[in-house]
Amino acid sequence: MAEFTMELSDEQKEVRDWLHGFAADVIRPAAAEWDEREETPWPVIQEAAKVGIYSLDFYAQQFFDPTGLGIPMAMEELFWGDAGIALSIVGTGLAAVGVLANGTEEQIGTWIPQMYGDVNDVKVAAFCSSEPDAGSDVASMRTRAVYDEAKDEWVLSGTKTWATNGGIAGVHVVVAVVDPELGSKGHASFIVPPNTPGLSQGQKFKKHGIRASHTAEVVLEDVRVPGSCLLGGKDKLDERLARARERAKSAGKDGERLKNAAMATFEASRPAVGAMAVGTARAAYEEALEYAKTRTQFGRPIIDNQGVAFQLADMRTQIDAARLLVWRASWMATTGKKFESAEGSMSKLFASETAKKVTAQAIQILGGNGFTREYPVERMHRDAAIYTIFEGTSEIQRLVIARTLSGLPIR
Repeated sequence: MAEFTMELSDEQKEVRDWLHGFAADVIRPAAAEWDEREETPWPVIQEAAKVGIYSLDFYAQQFFDPTGLGIPMAMEELFWGDAGIALSIVGTGLAAVGVLANGTEEQIGTWIPQMYGDVNDVKVAAFCSSEPDAGSDVASMRTRAVYDEAKDEWVLSGTKTWATNGGIAGVHVVVAVVDPELGSKGHASFIVPPNTPGLSQGQKFKKHGIRASHTAEVVLEDVRVPGSCLLGGKDKLDERLARARERAKSAGKDGERLKNAAMATFEASRPAVGAMAVGTARAAYEEALEYAKTRTQFGRPIIDNQGVAFQLADMRTQIDAARLLVWRASWMATTGKKFESAEGSMSKLFASETAKKVTAQAIQILGGNGFTREYPVERMHRDAAIYTIFEGTSEIQRLVIARTLSGLPIR
């Protein structure tokens, strides 16, 4: 029997330490500036490209780590540096994964290199799914894609919101409705190439946190893309829609089963967001620990007080527990283990709630200093708020977990 171990391999440790060095030396010193500017940190992205972090090859290597720990380890270290800048670095990966998951080999080879650009001319890409009236409720999506058979073109119309890199991206990957009667099963994904007429940036959001990451609306007004821009191709889409129509004829429990399956679509990707949250929580904890050891009140370091020391003990315990849940789910996804208890959602839920709690406790430990922008825990607390919202809110995570455990259509 193989020996059980939770020890990282020498290669994994080397990658972790390399990423940590980049986060400490390049990301963290730039964090406050780009948070204040609320702009995409192009120079930092270019530095990441120069060393090989901003590239599909790097993320592919981590994705294919047989233990499943490559991606969560990378996310934790980068987001330990700064959440906003890290999201600017990894945000293109959302669009790249969409193409990898659904595209043909030709589409993958054509579009993914254009998403990243090169060291001298870095590009970003955007994945556009959420809409003003369709966030968690994906079945309410309104952006339509209509096929013009005479020209072999798809015509896209609608408005997307909360799009990371939306409008400033070269390549946009857009999810649209092709058959409204099928709900979420009637969706398809499309590539919108650079400089396509009809696509424009709408409102750029001025956010509470992750302000170095560009987030905006994307407006599509009769945007025409070639038939070859439908990810997976039309034959594959037609087959999938035909199967969905057959299944839709079933009623009752079968229909509810399909709804539950749609709700859990992102289950395998949620541990990566959990790892981001762990990185931010760990950064805030380390700031608070160092402060508590050096800040003196009444003639002694404040960590000598149980009220502070016990908080730090709880913070570290919760962070380690969150990381273990993330690692378990990541290992399960890589090894093909079924998420019988919604372990992916568990990891994201616990890690994101931990990040909010730990960053708030860090501010409390720093007192008045923690409430100012002179100390990074204030920014970390603002950044942490996003983890309970994007990639499925905490309420959605609880819904997925409860439905999985009970087998009931809980609402």
